[in-house]
Amino acid sequence: MRSDIYENLKMALATLRANKLRSVLTVVGVVIGVWTVMAIASIISGIDMAVTKEIESFGTRSIFLYKFEPGIRTSNPTREERTRKDLTYDDAMAINQLPAVEVAVPYLDVTSDWFGRKIMVKANGKSSSAVNLSGTLPDDERTGIRILTSGRYFTQFENDGNQEVCVIGSTVAENFFPYTNPVGQALEIGGREFQVLGILEKREQLFGGGGGDDDQNNLILMPFGVARKLKPNSEDLFILAVARPGMIETAKDQIVDLLRVRRQVPFDKPNTFGLATADSIIQQFRSITSGIAIAMVAISSVGLMVGGIGVMNIMLVSVTERTREIGTRKAIGARRKDILWQFLIEAATLTGVGGLVGLALGWATSLLIRLIFPSYVPLWAPIAGFAASVGIGLIFGLWPAWKAARLDPIEALRYE
Repeated sequence: MRSDIYENLKMALATLRANKLRSVLTVVGVVIGVWTVMAIASIISGIDMAVTKEIESFGTRSIFLYKFEPGIRTSNPTREERTRKDLTYDDAMAINQLPAVEVAVPYLDVTSDWFGRKIMVKANGKSSSAVNLSGTLPDDERTGIRILTSGRYFTQFENDGNQEVCVIGSTVAENFFPYTNPVGQALEIGGREFQVLGILEKREQLFGGGGGDDDQNNLILMPFGVARKLKPNSEDLFILAVARPGMIETAKDQIVDLLRVRRQVPFDKPNTFGLATADSIIQQFRSITSGIAIAMVAISSVGLMVGGIGVMNIMLVSVTERTREIGTRKAIGARRKDILWQFLIEAATLTGVGGLVGLALGWATSLLIRLIFPSYVPLWAPIAGFAASVGIGLIFGLWPAWKAARLDPIEALRYE
């Protein structure tokens, strides 16, 4: 059996070499289909890996609490959502006392004032309104999501005394203090002079990051009370809670129960706040990318179908051209299944070669994509691409092969 397959494969390759141009034109659709599958797989897998790494860098025990449900909205806010109470500093302090919570920290965004005007940051003759400004507590250091490269965090004493001190991101350090050590230097924020206490380690960013307020390293952290002075009476904040090891589900339940009581949510009503974890954010992202992947693979399958139809057409022509050859083989003892396998292997070889070309183009494309976006080719992509190309040949080559196998040898030998 193996020798028969080997002989049929040799015959198939010889036929392809004898009809190079026809073979190339026949498998263009297969090449495009496999190429597209590879390119899509590399983009989606690369982005998935980058997003997963980025989100997990905030800690797998982290719980993110918002006023609204996190994620992409598909409808306008409801009346209940528009009238929701803000999360507060006291909510964060109450969460901090829960048995399953290691630490809970509030973050008050003061990048802009009450009138929507960006707060200006100045130092060494430079100014910018694109710096992210947040008020938080010294416990931010305990969350483990940020690491200092030099200097220190502000202390509880400095926080309670509303001292105008801050910790800055690496981008702020590079922009405002390019030639000196920022620690101990003065930085003007909203017309107030702050002393820089420490510099945060640079965080890797998705797609290489962006400029201005899209840069996670372009931030300044200050004591919570000082931030309130920049934006008085502001309570709209985000809370980060870190669960104790092995207790994230317990911590989530305790937080939900606590906030429902504090926000006076009736037992038969949904939560009036949003809660997310690294896993839930990753799953939400994957639900979006999986839909995109399915749609794109469906589109690319059109190329494979076109290639399959081309293969069926060219194999039917081949059967007609080689009628006498088929009759001769049958006359000297070839069975129906021998003829069937001959043409099936020829069709599978034709599309398989197209699949290999598509895989090569896909690899090259993924390397080019990597210069712009995260790109990673998963193991299943080339396997699936090649299997699909060979499968197309077998499926669409079945009818021509069956037609060849059913030819009457006497009539075939008489064929002109």
